[in-house]
Amino acid sequence: MTDGIAGKVVVITGASSGLGEATARRLARDGARLVLGARRLERLQALAEELALDGDAAVQTDVTRFEQVQHLVDRAVQLHGRIDVIVNNAGLMPHSPLERGKVQDWERMIDVNLKGVLYGIAAALPHMKARRSGHIINVSSVAGHKVRPGSAVYAATKTAVRVISEGLRQEVKPYDIRTTVISPGAVQSELPGSITEPDVAEGIRSFYESTAIPAGSFANMVAFAMSQPDDVDINEILFRPTRQEI
Repeated sequence: MTDGIAGKVVVITGASSGLGEATARRLARDGARLVLGARRLERLQALAEELALDGDAAVQTDVTRFEQVQHLVDRAVQLHGRIDVIVNNAGLMPHSPLERGKVQDWERMIDVNLKGVLYGIAAALPHMKARRSGHIINVSSVAGHKVRPGSAVYAATKTAVRVISEGLRQEVKPYDIRTTVISPGAVQSELPGSITEPDVAEGIRSFYESTAIPAGSFANMVAFAMSQPDDVDINEILFRPTRQEI
C-alpha cells in the first residue's frame, strides 16, 4: 500500500510523538518526503535525523499560532517546491466534567484541536488550489461521533473538525483536492497525559492500558487514504480497537 505515497510532500503537525510520529515513520518508509512540525523541537529533530529527512525538515510549530503553521507549510514548499498532503494531527484531550469549570483546559482544546486544524487548512489550501491538487487530512475522534460525561468540550472540538472537513470537502471540489477526516478510538498516544484532573486521568489511563491499540493503526489509515487513485476521495474513516464498546 505505497502507491500514491512515494515522492509526495507531506506536512504533519504534532509529529514528535504518538499518532504523528507513527505516521511519519510509516510514510517515510513508503517513500514520502516529510516536513514535520511540533512544539518539542529536540524530539522532532531526533526523529527527522533518524528518518534521514531532508535538511530543515523539523520545524518547531505551535499550532495555536497561525504564523508558525504558515512557516511550517512554507518550509515544505521551499524544500520541495510544493505541498501534496497536510495531516492536521496535533491535539489535546484534558477531559473533565463541566461543573469543575476547567476554563483554561477548554481554551487549550479549542485553540489546539479546532483552531490548529483551521490554521493548517488556511496555510496549505492556497498552494493546493494553485496546483489544483492536494490532500488535506484532519484528525477527529470517536468522541466526534459520541459524547460521554467528562468529554463534552473535547467532543465538541472533534465534532467541529468533522463539520469543517465536510464543508471543506464540498468547497474544494473545483480544485480536485481530496479531503479525509480520520476518527480514531483508543490509540496509544500521549493524549491521556494532557488530562489535568487526577481522578479523570486515572480512569482514562486504566481504559487505555486495557483497550488502546498501537499508534501504527492510525498511520495505516493515513496510508490507506493517501494510496487511493487520484479519482478516489476517502472522506471519512472511523475506527476503534475491536474491544472498545463506545
